[in-house]
Amino acid sequence: MYQQIDAYVLHLIRQSSPEKTAWNIEKMRQGKPANWNYIDGCMLGALLEMARISGDNRYSDFVESFIDSFVDENGHIRTFEPEKQTLDDINEGRVLFPLYLQTGKEKYRLAIETMKKALDDQPRTHEGSFWHKKIYPNQVWLDGIYMAQVFAALYEKHFGAGDYGDIIRQIKTVREKMFDEAKRLYYHGYDASRSAFWADQETGLSQSFWLRAMGWFATALADIAGILPEGADKKYIASLLAEMMDGLLPYADQETGMFYQVVDQGGRAGNYLESSGSSMMAYAMLKGARLGILDEKYAAQGLKTFDGIVKKYLSFSGDQLQLSGICLVAGLGPESDRRRDGTYAYYISEPVVENDAKGVAPLVMCYTEVRRIIPAE
Repeated sequence: MYQQIDAYVLHLIRQSSPEKTAWNIEKMRQGKPANWNYIDGCMLGALLEMARISGDNRYSDFVESFIDSFVDENGHIRTFEPEKQTLDDINEGRVLFPLYLQTGKEKYRLAIETMKKALDDQPRTHEGSFWHKKIYPNQVWLDGIYMAQVFAALYEKHFGAGDYGDIIRQIKTVREKMFDEAKRLYYHGYDASRSAFWADQETGLSQSFWLRAMGWFATALADIAGILPEGADKKYIASLLAEMMDGLLPYADQETGMFYQVVDQGGRAGNYLESSGSSMMAYAMLKGARLGILDEKYAAQGLKTFDGIVKKYLSFSGDQLQLSGICLVAGLGPESDRRRDGTYAYYISEPVVENDAKGVAPLVMCYTEVRRIIPAE
């Protein structure tokens, strides 16, 4: 199976260029030109992990060539529009750190500074948390922690003063405002102003526990834990990841180890086992166990979930692979799109697709953690 996954990922990059990738189905459906975006960022990060775990430079060479088509010698990033103030666009900047460390090319460091300035200029809620996007004022989404705070942690580690205080404070706000103590799950969104149409007027919270949003957050916690130095901040992030996984485990499908699109509504009409979020959870479990911040039982659970995804949703034909069960996209609002209201009916209404990078990239990331446990033959 491992060789088939390796062949598939190599097949994907052979089919792809910066102007048209084989994995960004959302962009293909919209008919939009290539740009700097989080979906490609997820996949490029997964490819760098493939290079690290396999020693095959074809993955990293592709990533460098891809990024070079966007970043010029002065660190200017083609199509990056900081005035949009969206945390999603910060995510692809994570790839710049390993490229700079591997090559020493100054343009990557300059591009990192471009993105850091954009993050510094991001508006904040009265509690000090980044708005998810300019078009979503005062809103904090779980997704945004992954999109922005891993980049911020990498910056502090490599170029900053090692002050992770702002990162920790924003994560603490998520824990304080968005965690349901009874169900031990995190809500997708929080509106600090309580003015969004989807937000509860008392709590500011959205209505449902969307798997991929929780998956982004779990992945962020695992990645940030891997960046932080030993100390109180790392212990705090580790405690959140352990709490989250302990709360999540009762909702796992017993047969596959996977999780449902709306996490706490397993068995409800229309709900389904979703592959992207399940891959993220498996990744967080496996990495957390490898880092020694999760109990070893989560390595076993992560392997079970990975195997469940492969058995249920992965099919091979030669070097062609089909990964299905991927929610294409989901969000909250804006005001002009009230269909995106955070209800159960909304989350199960979004398209379910094959081979989109929001599913493929987490599967590949999870696969690299599996390979650290079970090397390829």
